[in-house]
Amino acid sequence: MDNIIINAMKAIILYNRKALIVKRTETNKIAGGIWEFVGGKLEFGEDLISGLKREIQEETGLTVTVEKLLFATSFKTHDYRQVVIINYLCSCDTDQVTLSEEHTEYLWADKAELLSHLGKRTLKDLEENHILEQLELE
Repeated sequence: MDNIIINAMKAIILYNRKALIVKRTETNKIAGGIWEFVGGKLEFGEDLISGLKREIQEETGLTVTVEKLLFATSFKTHDYRQVVIINYLCSCDTDQVTLSEEHTEYLWADKAELLSHLGKRTLKDLEENHILEQLELE
């Protein structure tokens, strides 16, 4: 089997001192049922910001302002499949979310809720990059 690298973007979207997280459908083949930040795969020919804004719009209906690049991370999901995720800080001017079929729930989370909902890998990335300290969350 050929090696595969998936390039994706994620957004820590802030509104009113809370961050948006979404829960994947239980039937999703990859990490079904987990809570995550909004985002997805880069399509061929897209630049990073356009791809991120498209994914956010598709998954939540939100229009965001991309504030800055936060950090990048990479991990293997299989011996032949690696994922590279570029994480951005974003803001929006509404908390009205319209979920796509990819997710079943959303939460505007404070710091304690992020710590209790997000998976170990995401929390490790946030900790290693000192992200929670940078955000002014409730």
